[in-house]
Amino acid sequence: MFIEILTPDKKIFSGDAEYIDVPGQAGRTGILKNHAPLISALKAGQVKVRDMEKKEHRFDIKGGILEVSNDKVILLAE
Repeated sequence: MFIEILTPDKKIFSGDAEYIDVPGQAGRTGILKNHAPLISALKAGQVKVRDMEKKEHRFDIKGGILEVSNDKVILLAE
């Protein structure tokens, strides 16, 4: 699946990944390929992305919004 993580200032991650783990308002949420469509508010915490080479990337956020649709994930982060 394709993932973009954007802040008001810049794009901090863009590319294909096999897994993303985010701090949702109701708890942590894991997203894999072919996930059902989803829009969720995020709270402060750490976003974890595992890319196609199995490398894990971590990003601290203060909150944001997550959208999952058609095997694409867009995360708008503070």
